[in-house]
Amino acid sequence: MALSYLAFLGSTRDSAPPRPARLGLRVARACMRLLEQRGAPELIDPLDWPLPQPFKPHFSYAQNMAPPDLEALAAKIRAADAFVMISPEYNHSMSPALANLLNHFGSSHFSWKPSLIVTYSAGQWGGTRAAMAMRPFLSELGCLPVSAMVHVPEAHSVFDEDGAYLEGNDGSRWDGYIGRGLDQLAWWAEAAADQRDRSGEATGAFVRDPSQRNAP
Repeated sequence: MALSYLAFLGSTRDSAPPRPARLGLRVARACMRLLEQRGAPELIDPLDWPLPQPFKPHFSYAQNMAPPDLEALAAKIRAADAFVMISPEYNHSMSPALANLLNHFGSSHFSWKPSLIVTYSAGQWGGTRAAMAMRPFLSELGCLPVSAMVHVPEAHSVFDEDGAYLEGNDGSRWDGYIGRGLDQLAWWAEAAADQRDRSGEATGAFVRDPSQRNAP
């Protein structure tokens, strides 16, 4: 089965300092290279998707009245089989840019599809604390994260601007490490796609507001 992936880059910072600028783009390109071996991926860079200001989520617009960029991204999310969420760490949590982007869409767009958490940093922790905060966030969206996660400490010393490994890194070991998460993602994505085709969604997803989840 040919799977469709969306990889979300959780960074809008495109200036130095820090150096190198857009460290996350290096990580994203490395993930895209490995995703291309497993299916049809597309990178969603928030710099390419200007969102309405002030914040107004997709579901709050009248039918077919959302801004074109918002509607186009909603269609891509609905069509995808799985997601890769790539984030730096801000105050022990996920990137505000990534949270803002994803919060524009209700769980009806993401539900019954898995996700993989990929975090990175210029320091030694690789964004692991952000990853812990991302688990409940993504679960609430309905795209439950697989158990494997990817953390890239000192990412500037691992990848070049194109996402290739810099000299001194064991590319085969990195491919195996990242590939473990991607293989789990592919397994669950194929299982979920098969179940959606056979049985549809198990329960209705929230499409209007959180009160749809309230107890009687």
